[in-house]
This record gives sequence, structure tokens and C-alpha cells, in this order.
Amino acid sequence: MRAEISPPDLEPEPEEPEDGGMARSLFATIAAGLVIVCGVAVLVPMALRLAGELTREPTAAELRDAAAGEIARRYVTWESGRIFPEQITYTLDVGGDETARRAGISPDTRCETAVDPQLTGRLKDCRGVLRAVYLDEPQGLAIAVGVAVFPDERAAKAAAAWFPIREPRPGLRAVAFPASVTSRFGDAARQAAAVRQRGPYVVAAAVGYVDGRPAVKGARRQDDLFALAPQLITAVLGPLTTPAKVDCEAEGWTC
Repeated sequence: MRAEISPPDLEPEPEEPEDGGMARSLFATIAAGLVIVCGVAVLVPMALRLAGELTREPTAAELRDAAAGEIARRYVTWESGRIFPEQITYTLDVGGDETARRAGISPDTRCETAVDPQLTGRLKDCRGVLRAVYLDEPQGLAIAVGVAVFPDERAAKAAAAWFPIREPRPGLRAVAFPASVTSRFGDAARQAAAVRQRGPYVVAAAVGYVDGRPAVKGARRQDDLFALAPQLITAVLGPLTTPAKVDCEAEGWTC
């Protein structure tokens, strides 16, 4: 015979009081409400701070940074004819004001071809060199003017220290434009030079005779050679580094 085993008697589960479900529902509602309240308490101050950040006036430091950033981008945003104006007024010791006229702008902006090889390694942070050539009023002198661009003022100042004072070598190289009066203005013709630095820019100039005559070591050079370069440098560097009025709403500004 097969023994039959009866399952043990199981006590019925106690019925949940009707008010228990209501209590849990009420608790869940209260908890959800607290979560919403806490979320609002956190989000409202954040939203207010964000709104205040978006609508407040820029600080003095932010305005300075915006102005510096705009200046640093001018070598890209300005047209070459604005960087190198068509005419520059200069003054010599003898006589009144005269006008130097732009003969051309070089399309080559490479740093390594703009300066003598001795300087190439010293300008490792150089981003580019824009070069133009001017003629003095009698058109007997050619003046190469170069704008070297660096990441910041510190790098530019370090690079400017490697250019010799008044001497053209090692320094900015000459630029000759074929079929023009400057066609013989080569590196050997450089007689005098100058350099200035401001902000992220180093502006250098080299002066020589348009007929290409080489510099003679020990020979006395005309005062005009030394007077021209600094004046043309100032005429280019001044506008290039003069802060503009900051306009945070205008295109091209970052405030």
C-alpha cells in the first residue's frame, strides 16, 4: 500500500486592515511631495544664479580679456591692407613730413623664411610673419616691415630680445618684388634695422637702398637709414595693438 501524506495545515494570512493601504498611499504621496519640494528648492537658486550670470554686466577683468583676445586675432581678422596702410607719414631731421608708400605685400607668411636662419630656432613659437615693403618719398630707400605673431605677450617679448638693435643681421629678411623698383632689394642690401614688441606682436624693419648696394662694414651710414625704420614700425604696431571699445554683443567678440 502507498502511504499518503497530507500537507500540513497552513494558517491563513491575516487580512490587511483597510486603513493600512491608505497609510502607505498617504506616505508615498507625502514622500513624492517632499522630493518635488526639495528639487524646487535646489533648482530655483541655480536658475536664479544662471539668469544673473547671463544678464549681468561683464567684469573689468573680463573686458580686459576680451580686448586682449580681439587684438590677438587681428592678424587674421584684419585685411593685410589695414595692417600695412598704403601710405605712412614720417619725419626726418632735415625737412618736414614725407610719405612712405607701400610697394607690395608678400604672400609668404612662413616664420622660417621671414628671418635669417640664425633666428629661426629662436622663434619656435612664431605663428606667422606678415611682410610688406615701403619706399621712402624719393624712392631711394626700401623698407621691409614684418609683423611676427606669437601666442602671447611673454613669447613675443622673448623673441624680440633676439633681434639686434639697429643692425640688420640676423633679423628680418628683405622682400623684392619683380618688375618693380624693389626688384634688387635683397638681404645683402640691408643697411639698418629696428624692432619693437607689444602684446603678442613683434614688428621688425630692415632698411636698404633700392639699387641693391650691399652694406659696407665700418662705413658711416646715413641718418635716414636709422630714422625710417622705427617710425614705420610705430605706424604699423600702434593701430595693431590699440584696444578697441569692447562690444560683447558684436560678432567676433568673446566676453
